[in-house]
Amino acid sequence: MAPVLIDSAARARLIDRFGAELAEPWCDALPDLVARLTAQWGLEVREARPGNTGRTLLCTGPGGDPQVLKLTPDATVARSEAAALAAWAGCSRVVNVLDADLGANAILLEGLVPGTQLGDRDVPWAEVGDLLNQLHSVEPAGPFGKLATGIEFIFGLSERRRRESPAAAQMSAEVLAKGRERAMALATSGPVALVHGDLHPANVLDAGPGRGIVAIDPRAGFGDPALDAVDWMFVPMAKGGTIDDGIAALAPHVEDFDADRVRAWCVAMAPLIALSPLRRGERTPFTDAVLELAR
Repeated sequence: MAPVLIDSAARARLIDRFGAELAEPWCDALPDLVARLTAQWGLEVREARPGNTGRTLLCTGPGGDPQVLKLTPDATVARSEAAALAAWAGCSRVVNVLDADLGANAILLEGLVPGTQLGDRDVPWAEVGDLLNQLHSVEPAGPFGKLATGIEFIFGLSERRRRESPAAAQMSAEVLAKGRERAMALATSGPVALVHGDLHPANVLDAGPGRGIVAIDPRAGFGDPALDAVDWMFVPMAKGGTIDDGIAALAPHVEDFDADRVRAWCVAMAPLIALSPLRRGERTPFTDAVLELAR
């Protein structure tokens, strides 16, 4: 049975992210687009995966090897991701681009085996440190925007999502605005590197014992490299620990680790960390702790 390329939940996520004017016609045209690209690259689609900015199709390539076809309705998202992955082409801990058709907002990536998300596994802190070192060692040059622009966008999007969801009863606009102010101060100061911009555990996959963890789905920009450590600091916190537990675990493995800036970024981004579960109506000891940090 052929996989469903776009279901109602995926369509709703894309409308939420891009608006109906862009997302609806793109979703309607997706089957024809996939048919053209799979013929172009000799692919067989095995599975469709959800995403907030497009669709990820797990495929078998012409030689029987696993490949991944990424599609998005937004040309800026596709071009930025392709440029970032090209900049990190020599980094073993970043997924490799096999080809691209940027006229179709399409990127063809190597398939990772087993390709599972880190999820609830224990964090391989040394590998995460090596990943951060590789990401931030690349010369910060190319067609990338400033981190501050991305911060402005994500906080603006998050305020709409807060206001239109159950999170509005748990998190005030003032808390989100304070986080934005703190994040903008950090984004416009400090050291500058090419940052991944969305380096949470779900965007890091297991590529097997020979290679270890590999990053996918960058939202790259020029800015403070400390941002890329933030989501990892909340992993111990979700298990009843603290931000300082995460700092102690990661710091020995990262060159020029700035614990003060990482901690400050955690405080600034705390409203966004809490927002996703609160939008789903999930109020837990973890969300309470994150909201307390945000205040």
